[in-house]
Amino acid sequence: MIVHALHFAFACVGLAQLFAIWRLIKGPGVGDRVLALDTMSINAVGLIVLLGVYGGTQIYFEAGLIIAMLGFVSTVAYARFVLRGDIIE
Repeated sequence: MIVHALHFAFACVGLAQLFAIWRLIKGPGVGDRVLALDTMSINAVGLIVLLGVYGGTQIYFEAGLIIAMLGFVSTVAYARFVLRGDIIE
C-alpha cells in the first residue's frame, strides 16, 4: 500500500516540478522567475526525500537538507541582485 502512495507522491511532485519549469520559462516578470526557481528547489527536496523513503536509506535526507539550504541562500541572493543590482554591499 505504501508503494502506491509513494508512486502517487512521485507523480504529484514531478508534475509540480514541470509546472514550475513552465513558469520559469513563460514567467512574465523577474519576480515570477525567482519564485519558480524557489519552487523548483522545494520540489527537488521533496523528490529527494521521497526517493529516500522509497529506497529506505537515510543519506537522501541529508542531501535534501543541503539542497534546501542552498536553495534558500540562492533565492535570497538572486532576489537581492534583482532588487539592488549587487549581492554584497
